[in-house]
Amino acid sequence: QVQLVESGGGLVQAGGSLRLSCVASGRTVIYNAMGWFRQAPGKEREFVATINWSSSTFYTDSVKGRFTISRDNAKNTVYLQMNSLKPEDTAVYYCSAHNAGSYYRASNYDYWGQGTQVTVAS
Repeated sequence: QVQLVESGGGLVQAGGSLRLSCVASGRTVIYNAMGWFRQAPGKEREFVATINWSSSTFYTDSVKGRFTISRDNAKNTVYLQMNSLKPEDTAVYYCSAHNAGSYYRASNYDYWGQGTQVTVAS
């Protein structure tokens, strides 16, 4: 069994920053590629960023240059540093462990956390 616990969300003004954390426990999945997704009300869950086992990173276009994904394998933790936040970044953010296939599809990930709310005020 694997548990993923996100934290670090909150309310921030546009232009501000937040750092999300995702701690993995149980079977070691931290060596998988680990990804962040987000879901806004009334919208589908969308890919945000992924970091693979060799620390190569992948981002959706709308966050490139603003968000940075990183990992600390010794702490079983993945981070998402979010800078220059915009109101359109408002969503529940989830971390997940990649299983196989494209990094960009939520269906290719197993073990989702409960999510952490990020709200960006204009």
